[in-house]
Amino acid sequence: MTAAIIVFPGSNRERDMRLALEASFGRAPVMVWHRETALPDVDLIVVPGGFSYGDYLRSGAMAAHSPIMREVKARAEAGVHVLGVCNGFQVLCETGLLPGALMRNASLKFICRDVHLRVERADTAFTGGYQKGDVMRVPVAHHDGNYFADTATLDRLEGEGQVAVRYCAPDGAITDAANPNGSQRSIAGVYNDRFNVLGMMPHPEDATHALLGGLGGKPLFDGMAGALKELKGAAA
Repeated sequence: MTAAIIVFPGSNRERDMRLALEASFGRAPVMVWHRETALPDVDLIVVPGGFSYGDYLRSGAMAAHSPIMREVKARAEAGVHVLGVCNGFQVLCETGLLPGALMRNASLKFICRDVHLRVERADTAFTGGYQKGDVMRVPVAHHDGNYFADTATLDRLEGEGQVAVRYCAPDGAITDAANPNGSQRSIAGVYNDRFNVLGMMPHPEDATHALLGGLGGKPLFDGMAGALKELKGAAA
C-alpha cells in the first residue's frame, strides 16, 4: 500500500504521520511539497497537522489554495481515500471536501492534552480497526478546533452516519465536560458523503507507540492498511 503526505510551510506533524503510516503500511509514504501540481499513484493521501502558513488569516484557508490541493480534490472526487488531521481537517473543510468549519476554541485558549474519542461507526476504510462504540485516547493540540455547521448540515451528518468520532468521557459518555473545544454535538471528526474522505481534529498518529504514551490511534492506521489493501485487490 502506498500513501502520500502533503507538506505545507509551517506544518509540523508530517514526520509523525510518516512514522505511523510506515509502521502500518510497511513502506514509507511519499512526501509531496504543496507547490507541486501532480501526485503519484497512491492509495491514500494525508493532509497532516501543523500550522500551515502560521494559521494566519483563517486556519487552513491559505493552504486550501496551494497548487497541490487541486489535485488532492480531484483524486478525492475520483474515489481515492483522503485523511486530514487537525490543520488538515481545517484544510479539507476550506476546500469544500468536507462540510462545516473549524472555529476558535470556546475557551479562546490553545489546548494540548489527551482526549477520549468514541468511534461512531466501524464499517469504513478508516475505522475498521475498531468496533462501533470503542473509545480511543489520543492527543489534541489546537487553537481552532471548534467544529461548526448549521443545524440542517448537522442533522444531515447525523442522519447519513457521517459523524466519525465524538469527544467523550473515558466510559464513552458524551458530556460537555469531555468536549475540549465546544464543538457542536461533540463532533471530533466527519466523513464526506462517499466515506472516502475523513477529517478529524485529534492526532491519532501521536498515539501509535507505547513510548508516545498510548496506542489509541494504532488501530486506525492498521485498519486503513488492511481495508485499502482489500479494496485494491478487489479492483485488480
